[in-house]
Amino acid sequence: MSEENAKLNIAFVHPDLGIGGAERLVVDAAVGIQSKGHQVTMYTSHHDRNHCFEETRDGTLEVRVRGDSLPRDVFGRLYIICAILRQLALVLWILKFERDTYDIIFVDQLSACVPLLKWFSSSRILFYCHFPDKLLTKRDSRLKELYRVPIDKLEEWSTGMADTITVNSQFTAGMFKRSFPGILKVPRVLYPPINFAAYDKQVDLAEPTVQLIESHKKTIVSINRFEKKKNVELALRAFALLRKDSLISQEEFSNYRLVLAGGYDKRVAENVEYLEELDTLASKTFGLATFTLFPSSTEKPPASAQVVFLCSFNDAQRTYLLDQSMLLLYTPSNEHFGITPVEGMYASMPVIAVNSGGPLETVKDKETGLILAPEPELWARGIRDFINHTYNGPEMGRAGRQHVKNKFSLDAFADQLEDILEELTTGGRPTRWGYDNLEYGMRIVVAIGIFVCWYKYW
Repeated sequence: MSEENAKLNIAFVHPDLGIGGAERLVVDAAVGIQSKGHQVTMYTSHHDRNHCFEETRDGTLEVRVRGDSLPRDVFGRLYIICAILRQLALVLWILKFERDTYDIIFVDQLSACVPLLKWFSSSRILFYCHFPDKLLTKRDSRLKELYRVPIDKLEEWSTGMADTITVNSQFTAGMFKRSFPGILKVPRVLYPPINFAAYDKQVDLAEPTVQLIESHKKTIVSINRFEKKKNVELALRAFALLRKDSLISQEEFSNYRLVLAGGYDKRVAENVEYLEELDTLASKTFGLATFTLFPSSTEKPPASAQVVFLCSFNDAQRTYLLDQSMLLLYTPSNEHFGITPVEGMYASMPVIAVNSGGPLETVKDKETGLILAPEPELWARGIRDFINHTYNGPEMGRAGRQHVKNKFSLDAFADQLEDILEELTTGGRPTRWGYDNLEYGMRIVVAIGIFVCWYKYW
């Protein structure tokens, strides 16, 4: 944005400021655009200061919470309905008290509020789509299918009303076009960045929470939320096969541990149940010694622990894991983007990731890590090949760090985002809903004309 242009007042709207990849992106977007001199305010329906990124609690970003009094679910169901209602409550507060305060409102993840903002505010709306929600839900009954019909229609309609739509990868862009054929806008790919300064911090061995995970063993790490779709058990099964299939000696295996770290919320039943399943799989099925660390834990895992579950780690613990681990395992299939491999590569760590989705756009196979099918046997052999130096882990790590510097810097992301915001405020790109409806209508008219000519004259 040119120097003479006035700085913008921007609001970010996000459902729940936890510690997932979507939250990391919206926080980095807010920090990046704020660093350009623009005024930023973040709105969310939930913000737990013990379960969030540091920038949202240390004063770097102004965070306002509205709508948290409404329930997150009804007897363990209707999550999306509750999320929509919580978002609408937040947006109604904005419209009542700060209707024309913001030049641009950056709506993240959930689009239901877009029509209200379009109709009743003067702000331009940017919607960031991490992945179509209609593709994230299981339709395991006829009732669930019927329940989702109006929600899916609402998602497509409300998403299409945004002035500009951005997505996190080419993979997501393709899925977006197939999922929302009625939306003629072409989504812009805006790769999530990482804030290098946040990852260049020195390991603080004096920090008590870091001392809890400090170990003389070599660490293999997996960082994902404790959700089934993240397929964390792939890392666990692959690690167990190192011993079970005698890929390395028992003596050598005892020198390694697997740390399964990730977002964990005791309010979310799936988090609780999946952690229990993983613990049972490790201890009962594979006979591995396990230990679980929660944010409130004060007891250090014993030296015999071979699998450590680290629930809702803090920034100091993340810094330690990225600095001290020898290998990162990224297990989800068809992940929309996946910021974790980027974090690992910037930390000079080789990455093993699944051969689908976003990692195909971030990890360079056999250059910065390995891209493998999600089969435990293949992953176990991949881990073995790093242990026995068939692959040069440090060299791959250095290549990965340079790759991230070139492609995923916060500065480059902020520049690209600022260009998009400038287009929004100056009308440099015709992406408004009215324009798309006109184009859509013209296509229908042309198609009818061609059909009539064909029917009448051929």
